[in-house]
Amino acid sequence: MLMPDGKYAYGLWGAVLFNIVFFGLFAYSVFKPTTKRDWRTLGAFTGFMVALFSEMFGYPLTIYILTSILGKNYPVLDPFNHINGHLWVAVAGGSPILFDILHPLSNVFIFGGLIIIGIGWRKIHSGEGKLVTDGIYRFIRHPQYTGFGVAIIGFLIQWPTLITLIMAPTLLIMYRKLAKREEQNMIQEFGEEYLEYMKKVPRFVPKIHLTNFTKKETN
Repeated sequence: MLMPDGKYAYGLWGAVLFNIVFFGLFAYSVFKPTTKRDWRTLGAFTGFMVALFSEMFGYPLTIYILTSILGKNYPVLDPFNHINGHLWVAVAGGSPILFDILHPLSNVFIFGGLIIIGIGWRKIHSGEGKLVTDGIYRFIRHPQYTGFGVAIIGFLIQWPTLITLIMAPTLLIMYRKLAKREEQNMIQEFGEEYLEYMKKVPRFVPKIHLTNFTKKETN
């Protein structure tokens, strides 16, 4: 229940359901699952969202576990204050300043990731079945998976839990495997053209050309 002073903000199952449905439908529109592996990947992402928002707004399982283990050694006096439910803030002794820094930073990652996904999705669907190598695809081969990775990092910054900290690496590994499988399909479809594209453009992280910066500094 949300108290008038805003300190306790758990038990908001409507907010839990809304966020799970919103991000689940968004992921479905991007993944468009057709195989068992696709559905497993989508299911893992949905599971991550369920674990995240259930603890963020519903039931603070991680806080209950840690307070039961650490007892009086838990770093904050009021662990069920919603701000103190943020693990990074709790580790810092309940500093609201840290929360004020981490929350907007996490939003940059989350919405930045969603924007990357949207740009990649729009570009690939406007290609009408042709090999797309321009736009964001000039810099990375799989912007959708990069975007999901960036958003997941943002969620971990915003509201880390024991379950999501375990699930996040698993999700990233699944995205990598899915990307490699897609590349094999692209090689079969486009042949040497895609192989040349792979040599020039990295998979997830764009190249930073340090030589360009050094040239500007010397000029």
